[in-house]
Amino acid sequence: MKTKYDLLIIGGGVLGTFHAYHALGKGLKVAILEKDNRPQGATTRNFGQVVPSGMNTKWQHYGRESLRVYKEIQKTFDISMRQNGSVYLASNEEEVQLLEELAAINKQNAYPSSLLTKAECLSKYPGLRADYVKTGLFFPEEVTVEPGTMIHRLLKYLIDFKKLDFYANTQAISLEQNTEEVHINTATGSIFKAAKVLICNGSDFKTLYPKLFAESDLQLSKLQMLQTKPQPNYKLPGSILTGLSIRRYEAFAECPSFAAIKAKENPDTPEKKWGVHILFKQATDGSIILGDSHEYADAGRAEDLGYGLNMDIDNFMIAEAQKIFDLPTYAIQDRWYGIYSQCKTRDIYLENIGERIHIATGIGGKGMTGSAGFSKEHINTLFN
Repeated sequence: MKTKYDLLIIGGGVLGTFHAYHALGKGLKVAILEKDNRPQGATTRNFGQVVPSGMNTKWQHYGRESLRVYKEIQKTFDISMRQNGSVYLASNEEEVQLLEELAAINKQNAYPSSLLTKAECLSKYPGLRADYVKTGLFFPEEVTVEPGTMIHRLLKYLIDFKKLDFYANTQAISLEQNTEEVHINTATGSIFKAAKVLICNGSDFKTLYPKLFAESDLQLSKLQMLQTKPQPNYKLPGSILTGLSIRRYEAFAECPSFAAIKAKENPDTPEKKWGVHILFKQATDGSIILGDSHEYADAGRAEDLGYGLNMDIDNFMIAEAQKIFDLPTYAIQDRWYGIYSQCKTRDIYLENIGERIHIATGIGGKGMTGSAGFSKEHINTLFN
C-alpha cells in the first residue's frame, strides 16, 4: 500500500497533467498513474497550437486562462512554448465577412485581434500566394508548442519543482471506494490509495468501467498530419489557419452570417468527406507541419478508422496547401496520425462514480488549448 494521496490521476496526457498542476497549486498531494512508459497518445500527436480564437465563447474563456498558464510556466521552465501569434487567412468574400464578424465579437470580448490587409498578409507570411489571400485576422497572444516535447517537459517541471509523484508503466485495473478513500489496484499488484481519483484517459476509462464506456456518447476522431523537410532560409511565424479552418472552427459558428454561408457549401467535396482544413506551422527544425483531417468512428469501433495512413488524404492536403503557400520544398520527411476522443452531444465527458471517483475525458480537439483553463475550474469544483 502506497502513501495516501489527496488526488490520484489516471492518465498522464495534457488533461490529466494540467489537473495535477492546479491541484498541486492548492497544496494537495498528487500522483499520476501512466499506463505507458511516457505519454504517447493524442497529446503528443496533434498540431501543437494554442488557439482560443477558434473556440466558442465558453471555451475561449478556458483557452485564455490556458494561455496565461502556459506563459507563467514558460517564464521559469522551458516547455517549448513560442508566442508568435495565429492568423486566419480568408480566400474569398464569404470568409472575409466571417473574419470581420469574428473581429467584432472578439473586440466585444476584449480578446486582442487585428484585421490585416492583403498586402500586410503577403508581407508578414513569406511564400503566401497573392491569388489565394484576401485578408487576415491576427491574434497576437496565441502560442505554439511542440506536441512531442511539451507534455514531457511539463511533467518534468511538476516532478522536479512541484512535488508531483509520477508512476510510469502503471496500469490501473480496478478501483474500490469506501466512505473515506479509494483503493487503486494495478496490473503489477501495487495498491495505491487516495481521497479522490480522477480518470483522464479514454483507454483507462474503458478498462476500468467497460459498461459505462460502452453506454457513453464518446466517439473517436482520427487526424492525419505531415511534416516537410526543413525549409532552407525560410521563416514562417506562428500558426497559419486558412479558409477551410474559417469554415470549420466553432468560433465562427457564433458569427451572424455563418449559418447561411455553411448552407451553401457542397457536401460532397473531399474536404467534407475527410474533414480537412489546412494548417501550417513551422517546427523548431525549420520544417513545416501540415494538417489536418478528421475521420470519425464510435469509441468502441476504433478499427473502423483503419490502422494506417490514407494516402489520398495526404495527397489532397498537399495539393490544397500548394494553392496557399509556395514553400521552398514540399518534400515530406514524416507522416503520422493521432486519435482523440470527443463527445457527440456535449463538449466534454464528465461523470462521477460515487463521491470519490471522477471521470473527465473526451475533450476532443480542445485539449492543447483548453485543458489548462478547464482543469483549473474543475479542480476548484472537485475540492470546493
